[in-house]
Amino acid sequence: MNKIQMATPLVEMDGDEMTRIIWKMIKDILLIPYIDLKTEYYDLGLENRDATDDKVTFDSAYATKKYGVAVKCATITANADRVREYGLKEMWKSPNGTIRAILDGTVFRSPILVKGITPFITTWKKPITIARHAYGDVYRNTEMTVPAGAKAELVVTKADGTEERALIHDFETSGIIQGQHNIDKSIESFARSCFSYALDVGQDVWFSTKDTISKKYDHHFKDIFQEIYESDYKEKFEKAGITYFYTLIDDAVARVVRSEGGYIWACKNYDGDVMSDMVATAFGSLAMMTSVLVSPEGIYEYEAAHGTVQRHYYKHLKGEKTSTNSMATLFAWTGALKKRGELDHLPALTDFADKLEKASIQTVESGIMTGDLAALSTLPGKTTVDTETFLREVNKSLVRLL
Repeated sequence: MNKIQMATPLVEMDGDEMTRIIWKMIKDILLIPYIDLKTEYYDLGLENRDATDDKVTFDSAYATKKYGVAVKCATITANADRVREYGLKEMWKSPNGTIRAILDGTVFRSPILVKGITPFITTWKKPITIARHAYGDVYRNTEMTVPAGAKAELVVTKADGTEERALIHDFETSGIIQGQHNIDKSIESFARSCFSYALDVGQDVWFSTKDTISKKYDHHFKDIFQEIYESDYKEKFEKAGITYFYTLIDDAVARVVRSEGGYIWACKNYDGDVMSDMVATAFGSLAMMTSVLVSPEGIYEYEAAHGTVQRHYYKHLKGEKTSTNSMATLFAWTGALKKRGELDHLPALTDFADKLEKASIQTVESGIMTGDLAALSTLPGKTTVDTETFLREVNKSLVRLL
């Protein structure tokens, strides 16, 4: 068959460790044989981020704003151990945090459902999509340790030079302090992304914070969501037959556990980080989760929601075969290719990405899977294979569909 032609490049952000190895396998086995793959490549591996003083991360985000669609491999967020291991110049910030701050928008994460893997919460029959705000709060905090006898105040210096002060705490003993912020523009983008995405997929939106305790910070999120919904989306939601409602996050958790799924749960940054892992694990596996950052301007960045699988990478370096789940990384590619095809009016590209997703699910449902899924699956006669073998089996299924 002739290779499918692309009109506009994807922004390709390569990553670290075992996911970097899988990234190349997916391209070599499942993409390049079928697509004249056009990408603008950025190496976000930790060593290259260090060599470029993290400039490559910023460059990749600005390229995404230019081209509109990106696909990202999992990357290491440096800690003290990684600084020593890689001999880094400094403890670089999370590349995901940097990219999300530049693009602005919301991270939508949904489970990949396959037969034979039953959710741990038996009432869940449909996917639950977590919509995670991608800016601010604890991820852009300022924090200090505080000595005994110190006084901590919150100080805002206004444009005219006047100050507004509020006592945080008189520290009779030593302690710690943390300052967080968010901005109206980003919260508005969060709300619009959630409401627009809901209209695209035809699902209800639930939004939750803790405004009974955080009477200004969290309540401000609640007010902005309600104002934007009432002014710009209420009529569209009613016409589409979907709903929006707000509730406290503890009530939302109780509702979610009792529900059958099939909706979008919008959460602040930290809440979304935690709850997306909870939802993914309860559905079966974090490696069976799609993840896409969507900005209100129509910019998309697809990624795997999990980490770099360090333990498997060390085995790979020893020449050992690894059975690492590649589904989330594969679906990052298919999501980006579908969106690129949709935006560029290339039905052949969109159709190929759809068939590749079907082929990967069919392979798992046929009983051929990696070790983590085999441990969860109730299918009889299942076979555990290494990563490369799994991807080659997906390719066989893909050939049949094509």
